[in-house]
Amino acid sequence: MLEDLLKSGLRLVICGTAAGSKSARTGQYYAGRGNCFWKVLHDIGLTGDAILQPAEYRLLLNHGVGLTDLAKGVAGNDHNVAIENYNADALWAKMIKCRPAVLSFNGKRAASIFLDRSTRQIEYGLQSEHIGQTAIWVLPSTSAAARAHWSRDPWRELADHILRQP
Repeated sequence: MLEDLLKSGLRLVICGTAAGSKSARTGQYYAGRGNCFWKVLHDIGLTGDAILQPAEYRLLLNHGVGLTDLAKGVAGNDHNVAIENYNADALWAKMIKCRPAVLSFNGKRAASIFLDRSTRQIEYGLQSEHIGQTAIWVLPSTSAAARAHWSRDPWRELADHILRQP
């Protein structure tokens, strides 16, 4: 569905579960009308002065940020994506190859599959697991469907952590 936006030396890679329906149709990450992803990245200081639009997602590389999904080749809401579509091993290999400072999951669903824990066992924020030197974070989903559980605080904590790095 969506091409990975990855390269070596990134400060942060944000991993979603799968492309949403609108993102799949447009070929642009986080394109759903109610998704607050782009505004949040701006508000926490990760995109400088600009609020990027979904069509500008490739510009994230200029800010040291990459994008991927745990389930490639499928689209839909988390509850519509079959477990066999998720590929934790492929994500692990991508992180070993590009070695970002932080891998962050945009929502607990992808994190729970990757970390092999139930969503109830996962707290937002920094996790104890690592991929080599890559730290792992879990953040509240920016999807409009997850608004009932929304908090910007974990996103700000992540930005503070990243912006403190040399």
